[in-house]
Amino acid sequence: MKRREQATSEAAERDRYSRQSRFWAIGPAGQERLRAGRVLVIGCGALGSVAVNLLARAGVGQITVVDRDFVELSNLQRQLLFDEADAAAGTPKAIAAARAVARINSEVEVRPFVADVTPINVEQFVARADVVLDGTDNFETRYLVNDACVKLGIPWVYGGAIGSTGMSMTIVPGETACFRCLFPTPPPVGAMETCDTAGVLAASVVTVAAIECAEVMKLLVGDRTSLSRGLTAFDVWTNDHLQADGKLRDPDCPCCGQRRFEYLDALVTSRTASLCGRDAVQVSPGQPLKLDLADLVRKLEATGPVTSNDYLVRCLVDRHEITIFADGRAIIKGTTDLAVARSLYARYVGT
Repeated sequence: MKRREQATSEAAERDRYSRQSRFWAIGPAGQERLRAGRVLVIGCGALGSVAVNLLARAGVGQITVVDRDFVELSNLQRQLLFDEADAAAGTPKAIAAARAVARINSEVEVRPFVADVTPINVEQFVARADVVLDGTDNFETRYLVNDACVKLGIPWVYGGAIGSTGMSMTIVPGETACFRCLFPTPPPVGAMETCDTAGVLAASVVTVAAIECAEVMKLLVGDRTSLSRGLTAFDVWTNDHLQADGKLRDPDCPCCGQRRFEYLDALVTSRTASLCGRDAVQVSPGQPLKLDLADLVRKLEATGPVTSNDYLVRCLVDRHEITIFADGRAIIKGTTDLAVARSLYARYVGT
């Protein structure tokens, strides 16, 4: 009986991935490598949610999702893994992603973490992965991921999308240019377009995420000769396309050349950061915390309406919506003023 059940299970699995495993570069052996693969997705917003969807459908065995945010209605235009119920409940994106994947492909193990990626925890996440996929929306985190991946020798795939444009680059430590070779210093504050100022098309997001996932799959099945070893950039509206030469590695790069991990060595990241397209600021405690959310609800009930779930507490104060997570982070909506956000955090979280 057990043999019959096992045979039935194996037949079902072959059928699920039959169109993919018939592809010459994957085959049955490649499909097995995908099933054994471990991918870390950092950020589960636009790029990350699409990537998790594609990786789960491809049969990647383990996907770790790390995201600090929760689902809102404005996300649904481009964050294809979520729905209105997730937005109405304010479900953390990592949790919503895990629940969605369970419905899409129950064979895939998703490890969700509602957390900010910081110098304190990034190496722990990266060390357990075969490949890291970038779903972030800021340079600081990308520099941090680049430091950790170069230090530990783990390949990662960068991706970014804004307006109708997108770009991606595969980074294999010791073989290709790293992120800091390409962008030696972060852009000045206000110099880059954001989704606040330029908006973003779902078509750009899906295109970037598809390229990222294809690169991740090449790495997992071991087809490194087919990797894209330069920067790919495109505009889905104007039909422009650029493939930069892969010989971008800088021998004097502080990260991969000199192995100075300056972002990784900064033990505390910025306490405040504006969130792209959100009219909101994130405030971080700068140290590991574990809040008692039930106790926090009791304290905040005197301030106004309070709602909560297992992962967060939300309250309305002076026309500001404050969402507080168990790790001590808060997202303060209704302002882009960092000083105002810090003041509200001090008054109502008090850490």
